[in-house]
Amino acid sequence: MAKQTRNNCLPTNKGELMQIDAEVVGDITNRLRRARGQIDGVLAMIEEGRSCKDVVTQLAAASKALDRAGFKIIASGIRQCMNDDNAPMTPEELEKLFLSLA
Repeated sequence: MAKQTRNNCLPTNKGELMQIDAEVVGDITNRLRRARGQIDGVLAMIEEGRSCKDVVTQLAAASKALDRAGFKIIASGIRQCMNDDNAPMTPEELEKLFLSLA
């Protein structure tokens, strides 16, 4: 099983922090860095006067990267809840988070 690390990216309403695998944290941060780069690219494209099609295509890619990072966080929480009777979030709370990305 992968090493668990505490990560403050998903505080619960109980003041606890969800445990997220270090590998998952790495994947999430990579996705967020990619989105940041894409957003920087969008800003540069706008400043350069690039076409709307190019700008929107790049913006859609950034949005997708952010969504995937969010889904990765929620999936990790679901796995934790399935394996831990004392999980920091209820399935209902996780479902609400999941639907907020839809």
